[in-house]
Amino acid sequence: MQAPDHPRSTAALFGHPLHPMLVPFPIVCFVGALLTDIAYAQTTFIMWSNFSAWLITAGLATGALAGLLGLADYVGSRSVRRRRAAPWHMGINIVVMLLELINILVHSRDGWTSVVPEGLALSAISVALLLVSGWLGQHLVYRHGVGVAR
Repeated sequence: MQAPDHPRSTAALFGHPLHPMLVPFPIVCFVGALLTDIAYAQTTFIMWSNFSAWLITAGLATGALAGLLGLADYVGSRSVRRRRAAPWHMGINIVVMLLELINILVHSRDGWTSVVPEGLALSAISVALLLVSGWLGQHLVYRHGVGVAR
């Protein structure tokens, strides 16, 4: 039975919150894009630039779905909205998605300028922001019990 002070996830399937199930996909895609950007900057093999563009695109698609489910949890529970970390977590994730949207436009250029320096910088900034957002997300789950039955 869930304690009353631990908010339930609004977007859940059979009692399992959907947002945390989908969040790893965009994270892996955006970290992978940073790694392939670094590989491209080191080798200039165009394949790495293509991999980056594919990873960013997949990250944007899965991030949008995870974001919508996270927004449903945020809007659907006053208890979640009262947690100080929640709007920061959401805001940072929105910034990451906007940066990656710009990043895919940068990666659509031809050759060296598709990655170096702007694409690489955008990927690095996004991954750094994801570290902060991830810390805030785990704070919501492990300290405040958001979406967790205890």
